Amino acid sequence: MNPTEMETSGPGVSRHIRTVKRRRWGRLRQQWKLLGLFEIDQQHEFYSLTCMMKEGLCAAVQNTIDNPLPDELSEDDYTLEVTQIHKDFRMETYAGPVFASLRRSLGMTEKEYQQSLSSEGSYLQFISNSKSKADFFLTNDKRFFLKTQSKREVRFLLSNLRIYMEHLEKYPHSLLVKFLGVHRIKIAHQRMKYFIVMQSVFYPDDRITARYDIKGCEVSRWTDPAPEGSQIIVVLKDLNFEGQFIQLDHQRPWLLRQVEIDSAFLQTLNVLDYSLLLAHQPLHQDELTQSLSFTTLITRAKKSFSFFSKRPLAGRSVNATSSPTHATSPTVPGVVAEEDSTLLSSELNTTQCHVTEMHSGNGATDIASPEEDKIEQQSRVGTESADLQTFQAQNRRLLPNFKNPLHVIDGPDQRYFIGIIDIFTVYGFKKRLEHLWKRLRHPRQTFSTVSPPAYCHRLCQWVQDHTK
Repeated sequence: MNPTEMETSGPGVSRHIRTVKRRRWGRLRQQWKLLGLFEIDQQHEFYSLTCMMKEGLCAAVQNTIDNPLPDELSEDDYTLEVTQIHKDFRMETYAGPVFASLRRSLGMTEKEYQQSLSSEGSYLQFISNSKSKADFFLTNDKRFFLKTQSKREVRFLLSNLRIYMEHLEKYPHSLLVKFLGVHRIKIAHQRMKYFIVMQSVFYPDDRITARYDIKGCEVSRWTDPAPEGSQIIVVLKDLNFEGQFIQLDHQRPWLLRQVEIDSAFLQTLNVLDYSLLLAHQPLHQDELTQSLSFTTLITRAKKSFSFFSKRPLAGRSVNATSSPTHATSPTVPGVVAEEDSTLLSSELNTTQCHVTEMHSGNGATDIASPEEDKIEQQSRVGTESADLQTFQAQNRRLLPNFKNPLHVIDGPDQRYFIGIIDIFTVYGFKKRLEHLWKRLRHPRQTFSTVSPPAYCHRLCQWVQDHTK
């Protein structure tokens, strides 16, 4: 080999080519900064990575399909690590049975989860204006988010996985983001990457007209909107929302209470800087009519009791009517105030009355005695009362008959998508120093880096002030 050939084929040249490609892609990222979403095609820097992620996730979910979940989760399920070797990489899956049980509780089959994660369609990259260095990907159907995480963040999630799952069992209609899987991928000669799979709060997004990331403060909480009439996806912030309201009518008390419950839980984890994701779209006329129909009410009532009704936990199982709280507890966390639950009770009672009328008019020839009727009625009323108490204790609501119902709330005219994300920032020494520095720099403004109790209170106050 002559010197010229060595110069054009040596390791130094290869590094130079990679550097040029990175710089070129960096310039493209700047040009596409406001685009939000675009397809990861074969020219994309993450094409190879996402192809491997799809292959690895397909195999990981297949392992769950081939090894059905146990009736009850064990301590070992929370610490389980499964490594699968592929041609060019290896994939590790953490606490697989736990996340599979969560997916099942959400009414999701493993086959549909696998199909969405590993379909032929390319993943989409989401470029946000977040300060995070994480990479964000969406499945081609936009149903699931994949986000790279630091080792510390993954350890934090796994160490708190049990209480996270218990919170979702206790409050099945929680607004917390639903984590569906935690993985690590190791590609030869590259740094390993940790990533999580989450359910997208903004799904389906076909008709969404505006998106917001809310933290309840002022500093750095404005984003320039997209040009009018453009297809650019921009997630706006707190100051962009000023002067607007979330119009929920009778659903407002439920939202206020659930944000209070979820943010109080995050306070116990000593975290801050989480966001309330918010989007909205107008309701179609047929959706306005459908929401009032009896059939829809029945469907919504069934759906409201279905979530987390059969999810196995370590050492016990939970059925549809059992309360996760102990009977001996002096108070039940999350009970809806009596004045706030009046309409919910009336909606459920209306449904029950319709069902009773249907049963009484079904043409049955058996005639029960008055005494039997009275006993049966008392039993039915007692059961319905217990169900309603459980419903209220868990702060459930009548879910809309719509995809992704746990994060969808219908107001009189608008459909809202609401969820709480980014729950990994712990209020440690660095954040305390940052808080002191920002107090000096922004003496009369609110900023994100405050103590978890203050953060919790402020977000709840924001929701209180911006809802009707």
